[in-house]
Amino acid sequence: MKVSSMTLPPSAAEFTDEDLSMFRESVARFLDTHAPPEKLSQWSTDKVVERSLWREAGAFGMLGVTVPAEYGGLGGNFRHERVIIEEMGARGLEGWGVAVHNMIAAPYLVAYATEAQKQSWLPGIVSGDTVLAIAMTEPSGGSDLANLRTRARLDGDEWVIDGQKTFISNGQTADLVIVACRTGEAGARGVSLIAVPGNAEGFERGRNLDKIGRDAQDTSELFFSGVRVPKDNLLGGVPGHGFRQMMQMLPQERLVIAAMGLAMLERALTLTIDYARERTAFGGTLMDLQNTQFTLADIKTQVTVGRAFVDQCSDKLVAGALDAVTASMAKLWITEAEIAGISRCLQLFGGYGYMNEYPIAQLFRDSRIDTIHGGASEVMKLIIARSL
Repeated sequence: MKVSSMTLPPSAAEFTDEDLSMFRESVARFLDTHAPPEKLSQWSTDKVVERSLWREAGAFGMLGVTVPAEYGGLGGNFRHERVIIEEMGARGLEGWGVAVHNMIAAPYLVAYATEAQKQSWLPGIVSGDTVLAIAMTEPSGGSDLANLRTRARLDGDEWVIDGQKTFISNGQTADLVIVACRTGEAGARGVSLIAVPGNAEGFERGRNLDKIGRDAQDTSELFFSGVRVPKDNLLGGVPGHGFRQMMQMLPQERLVIAAMGLAMLERALTLTIDYARERTAFGGTLMDLQNTQFTLADIKTQVTVGRAFVDQCSDKLVAGALDAVTASMAKLWITEAEIAGISRCLQLFGGYGYMNEYPIAQLFRDSRIDTIHGGASEVMKLIIARSL
């Protein structure tokens, strides 16, 4: 479905220039053609998006949009990624792991890979031949990235990796996984990031995890048993810099989650307004009731405030000035508003909101992860509190 401009607040002027408008129109056409509702339904059943769509998206130009042009990318910025987030959000496509590939994993390679690594990896990332994942979370700890147990030891010219990761998006599909490992002393200073090919000997994918939402997203356990990769697959060239690299990139990841959450809340608002105008109740429509009007007015206000905040954060990110505290505030406020707002929207659907065939039910399930992944709301509060 397309979001009505009558329903939602306009973006800031810098996000609606001619270049971005043309890009938005082309992305919308691509998604309408290649990711229609019937395909989304099939991917949800299969619990994975078909690989052919990744290559089609690469040929179109939707992958690696911030990868520099010399490696085949668009050479765009986060404003282009926002377009993709919003157009996918308007169609309920959060389960396709483009955000992880484009906006969370690829920036590590652009920022920290050597020239040889970039030449080797980035063209495939742009074409869709190489799907990315990033493996941080372990069964023994979620947001505690300084105390990783997956280890990598240097043996001659190779790293030997042993350990386990869980909740890894694109886990079944990924051809290259950026793995957070312990290469040295305990604590943050001993953490490194190492790129592991999906076909490496000793690397195994566990089950495709059964989640309460985002059914089309392949989310997996990953196992590393004596996995050997070249010494040069270490990102940054020097061991022990991984925690700092993650801290530098996590503000963007958290802004991505905030932007996705905002897009989902906008879709829920649009769906609910349309339903309330059509649903008869007590001699009129549901929209005629003051409770409905007040509920939707409140959610629209939150969407408008959230859009302004995400626009501001996007400006800061493009300028290289988005700090961890501001990104944490954006993720905290927007995702909490998202799950609360979508729940209120579902309530207005009554019994129909409880039926999986209604998109609002899917939104309700899909949204629940957003206050957890990328750093739980409690972790965001801790980061913010430390700045007081």
